[in-house]
Amino acid sequence: MRAFRRVLVLIAVLSVSLGGVAAASSLPSWRLLPTGTAAQFRGLSAVSERVAWVSGTQGTVLRTVDGGHSWRPVGPPDTGKLEFRDIEAFDADHAVVLSIGSGADSRIYRTDDAGKHWRQTFSNPDSAAFYDCLAFFDPWRGLAMSDPVDGKFRVQATFDGGRSWKQIPDDAFPPAEPGEAGFAASGQCITTSGPFDAWLATGGGAHARVLHSGDGGRHWTAAETPLPSSASAGVFAVAFRTPWQGVAIGGDYANPTAPGPAVALSHDRGSNWRTPPEHPAGYRSGLAWRGGTVLAVGPGGSDLSRDGGRHWTSFDSGSFDTVDCTWSGACWASGAKGRVAKLVP
Repeated sequence: MRAFRRVLVLIAVLSVSLGGVAAASSLPSWRLLPTGTAAQFRGLSAVSERVAWVSGTQGTVLRTVDGGHSWRPVGPPDTGKLEFRDIEAFDADHAVVLSIGSGADSRIYRTDDAGKHWRQTFSNPDSAAFYDCLAFFDPWRGLAMSDPVDGKFRVQATFDGGRSWKQIPDDAFPPAEPGEAGFAASGQCITTSGPFDAWLATGGGAHARVLHSGDGGRHWTAAETPLPSSASAGVFAVAFRTPWQGVAIGGDYANPTAPGPAVALSHDRGSNWRTPPEHPAGYRSGLAWRGGTVLAVGPGGSDLSRDGGRHWTSFDSGSFDTVDCTWSGACWASGAKGRVAKLVP
């Protein structure tokens, strides 16, 4: 009988050990996809397993339709001095791209023929405004976020797929804190979920905050997060799995190894944020949901959480600035020196 019990104990120990090995081996990995350029890609839009768009420095926009095996430069002409920090693609042919900068350097272009032709649909008329990122609810309605101007938030809205833009009135927003701004680090300082909910992320002020609109951008409220805030710290990316469940991530890009906390979770549409039991080690700039799993990337590596952001595991040490996943689970990441990758398995 004792020998039988020893066999059962040994089987249990082996099961636990092998289970741990299986769990470790089940971590995904990034497969690098050479792009043939040294541009830094902070803009990324994953359309499918085969189609993705990236945008970045020196007016660079690339597009792939074969899963990243080949990339075609498709950027707007005569934009080599611009920095395209965000791109939103609706399919293989239609996309909207945003360049950053003060005044007229903040622009929006749209293509309807896979980048063969582009039309500039927005040029920032205010020298004090600086546009950071954009996001769409659907192929027609979208929002583009600027840093606050004179203490008031600045957001443009489109109802025709980015072909025209109209500023949301200043009184739709709560007052901005002194020094408060968005971070154009990953194209994810504004996000949407469902037909009406949108969030924008900030730092630089007394608090790292997330603003929420539940009516498509017409009215906004602000909530403080526990993330650190300074001229180089705050919320860099925010992503919602549903209009109720969201994750905010960031840290301090000037001190990327600071211990944090650099993650906050919300389960009430962004009204309240709390620090989870664990968080990635250091600054992270990009965030995406893959089903119930959360992916985070930054210059210091990549992490994942399989429980909605409560606990995190590092799975790659390479540098990426942003990450994006499709509804089917195809995930892409991009960053400095032309780095683009797909998640496997």
